[in-house]
Amino acid sequence: MTEVAFEDLTPGRVFDLGSTVVDRDEMVAFARRFDPQPFHLDDDAAATSLFGGLAASGWFTAGLWMRAYVDGVLSRAASLGSPGGQEIAWPAPVFAGDELRASMEIVSARRSRSRPELGLVTLRAQLHRDTTEVFRAVFTGMFGTRSHAGAVDTA
Repeated sequence: MTEVAFEDLTPGRVFDLGSTVVDRDEMVAFARRFDPQPFHLDDDAAATSLFGGLAASGWFTAGLWMRAYVDGVLSRAASLGSPGGQEIAWPAPVFAGDELRASMEIVSARRSRSRPELGLVTLRAQLHRDTTEVFRAVFTGMFGTRSHAGAVDTA
C-alpha cells in the first residue's frame, strides 16, 4: 500500500533517512567499475592526492544517499520518477569507515498544470559526516496524488 503521496510532501518537511557506514570493499568495487581514478583505487596514489587518503567516488556517495531515500521514502511512496535536478555537490570527501547521516527536505511542491494527478516536488538531498556536509543535491521528484495513487494507507 502506498503511504506517501504528493499531498504528504509539504514544503519544509524534513525526512531523516537514517545512517550508513561506508564499506571500503563496496567503495573500491564501485570505483573500479565506474570511476577508476587513482585516488579512488590506490592507497599510495590517494595518500599524495588532494584528499590525503583513499576517497569514495562522488557517484558512490550519491548512490548511498539514493539507497537511503528508497528505503526511507520511495519504497512506500507514489513515486513516478524524476525528470532531473538543478544541483549536485560533494563539498567534502568521504572515506571508508565514515558514518554518514542522510536526510531529505521538501523545498517546494506543486501540482502539474497539464497532469493534475501528478505532483512535482523539489527535494534537497543531504549526507553529513558529523556536522560536515559531504553530499548535496536538489532535484525534482514526481509523485502521484492520493486520487491517482489509489488506496492509500494513512497509518
